[in-house]
Amino acid sequence: MRPLSRKTRLQRLRKTVNSSLEVPSGIKSSVPGVGSGKTLKTGLIAAAGLAAITAGSAGISSLRRQSEGST
Repeated sequence: MRPLSRKTRLQRLRKTVNSSLEVPSGIKSSVPGVGSGKTLKTGLIAAAGLAAITAGSAGISSLRRQSEGST
């Protein structure tokens, strides 16, 4: 009997992200110059990364301001 092959947390996260970024086939892009779904997916990933970096920076700045104010 072979043990079940279980997915790691990273594999489950990757599957979730990929499935959430899939564009249904019936939806066409109204943006000129956007050729394929792959281009759209790459743009969404880049935008999400930029948003995450911005949020992280704002969080660090907030913590820094709090620590400077309490000393």
